[in-house]
Amino acid sequence: MMRSFLLWYVLLVQAFYGAWYSVGGSLHCEYSNSVILHRPHSVSITEFGAVGDGVTLNTKAFQNALFYLNSFSDKGGAKLFVPAGQWLTGSFDLISHLTLWLDKGATILGSTSSENWPVVDPLPSYGRGRELPGRRHRSLIYGQNLTDVVITGENGTIDGQGSVWWDWFRNGELNYTRPHLVELMNSTGLIISNLTFLNSPFWNIHPVYCSDVVVKNLTILAPLDSPNTDGVDPDSSTNVCIEDCYIVTGDDLVSIKSGWDEYGISYARPSSKIKINRLTGQTTSSSGIAIGSEMSGGVSDIYIKDLHLFNSNTGIRIKTSPGRGGYVRNVHVSNVKLHNVKKAIRFTGKYGEHPDENFDPKALPAIEKITFENVNGEDIGVAGLLEGIEGDEFTNICFLNVTLTVKKNSKKAPWKCSHVRGYSQWVSPEITCDSFEESIFPEHSSDCFGLSENNLEKSSGLSRSPWLLSW
Repeated sequence: MMRSFLLWYVLLVQAFYGAWYSVGGSLHCEYSNSVILHRPHSVSITEFGAVGDGVTLNTKAFQNALFYLNSFSDKGGAKLFVPAGQWLTGSFDLISHLTLWLDKGATILGSTSSENWPVVDPLPSYGRGRELPGRRHRSLIYGQNLTDVVITGENGTIDGQGSVWWDWFRNGELNYTRPHLVELMNSTGLIISNLTFLNSPFWNIHPVYCSDVVVKNLTILAPLDSPNTDGVDPDSSTNVCIEDCYIVTGDDLVSIKSGWDEYGISYARPSSKIKINRLTGQTTSSSGIAIGSEMSGGVSDIYIKDLHLFNSNTGIRIKTSPGRGGYVRNVHVSNVKLHNVKKAIRFTGKYGEHPDENFDPKALPAIEKITFENVNGEDIGVAGLLEGIEGDEFTNICFLNVTLTVKKNSKKAPWKCSHVRGYSQWVSPEITCDSFEESIFPEHSSDCFGLSENNLEKSSGLSRSPWLLSW
């Protein structure tokens, strides 16, 4: 039995990792449904007394089903089937070697009673809850120290019913930081796909201290004024792929993080090797893609391609502050389309927001080697608001083939720069900041991340990366 399980697991690993590849300059993160989604054991949540009427609380049914399925974790894993219906529940824990399958018409509803969302310790890289000192509510779907977990289905829905949490937040009635919809910690081999996420109390999907994560074919929705309802937030995680998602929320669509001030510096767990492809969405309060502001463990090797953002506040933003420490380096952004966006590209060096008074203001972040290539925008308010930190310049910031049509009635300068240095070529409107040189080729090509000798003249897309080809 153990031998057969090991063979199955080897096939799983090959299917998962062997399917990351680069074709024609585009990065893909495919996986084999026939291997990864097949489980030799399957049960329905109804077999454990669950009632899909939207009223009956089914937390015990989910917990009991997963407890039972855990006995199959060394026998090829198991599938928990959630049929059509409204399945009200509080927080529950996942297990390894599991597929949680939401069938067409199935909705997992988060309870509107806070007592059904247990309170847990803060993340060590944050030192406290993100919005309140002390502990935090656990996510609706939670797991830690897991391997091989798939959350998928036929476009089923996970609805956090977050409006009650938003009201508590706005009215100052929270005792602990709000919960996410999905949080997986210290886990590897994760797939979240083919689902709709609605109305998260806080961030929607939060893989933290994880590796080898695929987030694919999701629709994530929350009201544009809902507070802090980030779409996908990879946090101190590596080898992450987010692609083919449509996200409209009240905060950043995707935000890459790695810990907060002295806690993140001490924990020292970076986010790296992250790919974001074919993302479409809207946010009127925040950014399409953000890095930070919690980036104290470091962020590197980030590839963002085919971003389409409309009627939004900011396109791409890097947020940091004195006291953060850490670094953001080796970021390549390409093939971006923006329409009616107030600020196309923004760097914020003095974001503020510290966990406590114990941060070191002399812990300065290193921001370097950020490349924007093939970016187009119409009805743009400001092309670039690039604000670094005095005495800690952001360096080797590169713009290649960037065309942003700024609104004619805008009274602001299209580019504003301070404590940021780099290079630009084929940029309109022209970057008039003295700290930017109007040339990349050939003398500064090595200073701009993501460019290669083969694609300089064509200003084409992503170069193949050794870490990607090694998978």
